[in-house]
Amino acid sequence: MSHGHGRPPEERIREQEGRRVDGRDVTPAVGRRGEPGRWRRAVEGAAVSGFRQRFEDGAWSFLYHADTRYAARRRADGEVPAAAARMRGGTEVPVPVRGPVIRPNVWTWEVPLYFWFGGIATGASFAALGCEVAGDARSARVARMVAVGAAGCGGPLLIMDLGRPERFHHMFRIFKTRSPMSMGAWCLMGFSNTGGGAVLADLLGRRRTARALTVATAALGTYLGSYTGVLLASTAVPAWNRSRAFLGPLFMCTAVASGAAATRLALRAAGSERGHPTRAGLGALETVAMAAELVLSALNERRLGIAGRALDEGRPGRLLPAARALAAAGLALRPLGHRAPVIDEVPSVLFLLAALAYRFGWVGAGRTSALDHEAVAALARTPRRRRRRAVSSEAAGTAPGA
Repeated sequence: MSHGHGRPPEERIREQEGRRVDGRDVTPAVGRRGEPGRWRRAVEGAAVSGFRQRFEDGAWSFLYHADTRYAARRRADGEVPAAAARMRGGTEVPVPVRGPVIRPNVWTWEVPLYFWFGGIATGASFAALGCEVAGDARSARVARMVAVGAAGCGGPLLIMDLGRPERFHHMFRIFKTRSPMSMGAWCLMGFSNTGGGAVLADLLGRRRTARALTVATAALGTYLGSYTGVLLASTAVPAWNRSRAFLGPLFMCTAVASGAAATRLALRAAGSERGHPTRAGLGALETVAMAAELVLSALNERRLGIAGRALDEGRPGRLLPAARALAAAGLALRPLGHRAPVIDEVPSVLFLLAALAYRFGWVGAGRTSALDHEAVAALARTPRRRRRRAVSSEAAGTAPGA
């Protein structure tokens, strides 16, 4: 790879990243231009632990082909995974962990706010589809405008977080189905285009086109509302990684609740009557979605084990309980709205604030969890297929093998 004229980039990297942690030199092993990074033994002539000549001790690896003795020998079922588990040594970390092990995220306020607007856009697209099915064309138009407006706010926030606007353009140079980030960028673009097309069709009086684009927007919303949770869970951050089965549904629940709440408030601002069936239906939808979020959050936090410490410390330890309190208050006030019109819209506002606090709390928990070196080490020592069992054992206070 060629570089421009001037100071060699490896010198700048060594100056910025060169440091010692607990007596260890953690300066990156960068080489010079056109050369690989150099490597040498810490002690000349030292043997490599767990290795013999002619690869005799490498027989456990799946990397060897059919021309080896390992491939020719018959193996009992589970022999290779058992050997890998012995190499890990179990979930208990035998020595004090000296970090840093992984780098914490450097996201600023734009990211959780983008997640929140994306959730509102998703929920509003579902509300628009429901209104179309119910035959309420006026409410469907309002919901479509809410969805497009929220998506329009999310796009600039994402670009701001990337630092340079051209990076957003560069994200569309590839289409990688295994990357939540790549698919999320493409989904946001598709959602914005179909949603904007539906609003334009409303202005032009093309009802059939608007309905078709509403269906397409809602279909894309099923990914837009959940991919942010999947994106967090795909990292090595303990609190996020161990919530991989729950973060997607959690984000989708808050997306549905916040989108329905925003649409309900928009209908009220547009002059919809208090007893309108659509407003009542949206109120029921946001209530069910937020109640499901509270249940899923409780189930997830019970199984996190050591990784759950990040949810109880610092800013996440304040934001997440506040989000639960706001959601619970909204659920408690919802039945009273039928008797006291003055508080009929308060639950919707509380659900919107709860969704915002959830987004900021979960994103902040990632940084706290990444700096919890003991939790990072424990996660790395647990095979993925055994993590659920190990986490359940930690929560119950028993050993995984008990």
